[in-house]
Amino acid sequence: MKAIAVFPGTREIRLIDHPEPELSTVTDVKLRMIEVGVCGTDKEICAFEYGTPPEGSDYLVIGHESLGEVVEVGTKVSRVKVGDLAVPMVRRPCPHETCLACRSGRQDFCYTGDFTERGIKMQHGFMTEFVVDDEQYMNVVPPGLRDVAVLVEPLTIAEKGLTQLWQVQQRLPWACPLEPGKPAAYCHRAVVLGAGPVGLLGAMVLSNEGFRTFVYSREPKPGPKSSLVEAAGATYVSGKGTSLEQLAALVGNIDLVYEATGAATVSFQLMEWLGTNGVFIFTGVPGRKAPIELDADLIMRNLVLKNQIVYGTVNANRDAFESAIADLQVFTQKWPQAVRLLITKRYSMEEHRDLLLGRAGGIKNVISICHA
Repeated sequence: MKAIAVFPGTREIRLIDHPEPELSTVTDVKLRMIEVGVCGTDKEICAFEYGTPPEGSDYLVIGHESLGEVVEVGTKVSRVKVGDLAVPMVRRPCPHETCLACRSGRQDFCYTGDFTERGIKMQHGFMTEFVVDDEQYMNVVPPGLRDVAVLVEPLTIAEKGLTQLWQVQQRLPWACPLEPGKPAAYCHRAVVLGAGPVGLLGAMVLSNEGFRTFVYSREPKPGPKSSLVEAAGATYVSGKGTSLEQLAALVGNIDLVYEATGAATVSFQLMEWLGTNGVFIFTGVPGRKAPIELDADLIMRNLVLKNQIVYGTVNANRDAFESAIADLQVFTQKWPQAVRLLITKRYSMEEHRDLLLGRAGGIKNVISICHA
């Protein structure tokens, strides 16, 4: 079967003939892959910044944002049935009995770092015609989400980040003082840093939760991204004409920053403007660059005197996938135009080089494997 793979040893990326997998256990599920989203991680793997093939293989089949159709199931499978649409999870647990997180089904918090990830680290990914995996990693998607379900995996980043936010903010009275009885988010202001797919999906989650949401990005306004942001009930602020100081004045007390750029300089500069009792969530992973200058004294003073919290979040568990599927249904009903704008273009497998190595524009581009 066809697959798109990277060969780190020879620094090649090509469409290959890859063995078609078969069921090997009673809980295995076979998926016919429909489409796979392309993100910054895939492009970084194709630039050979990281990406580890499975043991004994000289190549890695890439792709981790996916949608497939169930075509075969093992005799003990109960989570899915033939014909279901499913989005598989990405990370697999480490083998160590001492890792409480992995033994508890929370490999997204793996202690050892010896986890594997489909399409990223030591397991082949989803940019191929068929995939076999255990049913425990399958998440059923309603047929009505067929055209946008490839967005589920990137949406889980925001879902997990917001779940942690509500847990973290139990440390203080974070209710709504302006209108008692209203949800806490109704009175709080959030800034999303970056207007890529992760940032835009994060803005939708925050706006849907009730935050007054501002998206700060370098692209000028008007444009496709600003139109999408505003269609989702948020406010778009262009970095071309607005400084971070001006952004902070516009927003007021910044209760939450959801970082989705992977750009360290602007992220730490914005941290200087985080408000009282504020939370700063990092989701981006910057490449190795030269050291940056920052006002460390101010940041440290604010963290202490303003009771601030900073945390990073990566990968996701089943709850985040289920929340993403549920929220995506809400988004398609609430902001159908905005959701449609998220997916810019679909490419064939044969066009993979233009997408993975070129400068394809837009928001989210997708490789179509086959049509349901």
